Amino acid sequence: MTPFIAEFLGTMLLILMGAGVVANVCLAKTKGNGAGWMAITTAWALGVFIGVVVAGPYSGAHLNPAVTIGLAIGGSFPVDQMLPYIVAQLLGAALGATLVWLVYKDHFDATDDPDTKLGVFCTGPAIANKGLNFLSEVVGTFALMFVVFYITDGELTYGSNSTIPIGLGSVGAIPVSFTVWVIGLALGGTTGYAINPARDFAPRLVHTLLPIKGKGSSHWDYAWIPVVGPLVGAALAGLLYDILHG
Repeated sequence: MTPFIAEFLGTMLLILMGAGVVANVCLAKTKGNGAGWMAITTAWALGVFIGVVVAGPYSGAHLNPAVTIGLAIGGSFPVDQMLPYIVAQLLGAALGATLVWLVYKDHFDATDDPDTKLGVFCTGPAIANKGLNFLSEVVGTFALMFVVFYITDGELTYGSNSTIPIGLGSVGAIPVSFTVWVIGLALGGTTGYAINPARDFAPRLVHTLLPIKGKGSSHWDYAWIPVVGPLVGAALAGLLYDILHG
């Protein structure tokens, strides 16, 4: 197991569970149809939990380019390792989204609304207002990263192993899951709280490429918001932490 493989598998599991619960709640004729926002936010939080459990001992468990970049800006992660981590996260997210489509293919076919199908793969605004939608992603990701910095208190290692970089795993799988859960419950109602560029960009690309029956537009005109917003939020959290504790 290498850090690259750990990030790939951890992010794949995160998206498999996260996109999977959206499919279960929103697509037609599923057992979980209509279960609601609590089911979605809970499963996303637990998806983070299992991703961190798998990846933490090997990569620190970033599972999110915004986490990788925020930690690098905050001085807790080497800049030269950023690209391999981010590539692994994007590939893992793409595989997770593809697996969800395969598992729920009959239900995708049974669902008429193209936006419901798209919502399994990526986020979108409840009310389209790009300025406020962008702010929502910035604030949500800022909250995630700022809490991560304070729980880890800037430590540079994962547990007692000095060779493993800091990441969500340094927080601990349960605390970081609760952090993601409360962000979803409190701030997720505006945009679906991507707070993770890999979570949105890679599955949106998969939606574009897969032969999904009646899928409609992938809405790439909106796609920059769940990518740039989380990156800005993470960068601000890293900069503020560095100013306060540098």
